Amino acid sequence: IDYVYDPSQQTIRLPGDELREGIDGCFLLTVNDYELGMIQEKTGLRQDQIEGLACGLVVTHGKHGSEIRIDGQCYEIPAVAPDRLVEPTGAGDGFRGGLLRGIELGLPWDICGRMGALAAAYVLENMGTQNHTFSPQEFVARYRRHFDDGGRLDVLLQ
Repeated sequence: IDYVYDPSQQTIRLPGDELREGIDGCFLLTVNDYELGMIQEKTGLRQDQIEGLACGLVVTHGKHGSEIRIDGQCYEIPAVAPDRLVEPTGAGDGFRGGLLRGIELGLPWDICGRMGALAAAYVLENMGTQNHTFSPQEFVARYRRHFDDGGRLDVLLQ
């Protein structure tokens, strides 16, 4: 069964062997740069070794964007600047939500990552982790203000 391993806030409390067990064979390991450092410290694994255990690695870097490493490729994903910055709590969850929706639709990795970046921007613009809303039309229009999807996001409008 393909699974995404996202130890998130539990990274600090999990021992290295449990982290390694979760990473080993996962479809994607999703972490922020701090969590990746903690995993490396606790497991003794280098990033290339972690990439060898997981099928793919997604690392977010806050306002500096993110990277998706999968199938021998590295996709550098720029952040989407929020229209206004209200609160950062939940932005990583928003990113993963957008990323996973893109994966579910079978979209290319760069588009999936940019969907995550845009979803994170919506979270940053609101107080609370689930107080943001948008329609598929609004999401696609805003995505296209920042990125070229070559019409691939039309699938969201059907």
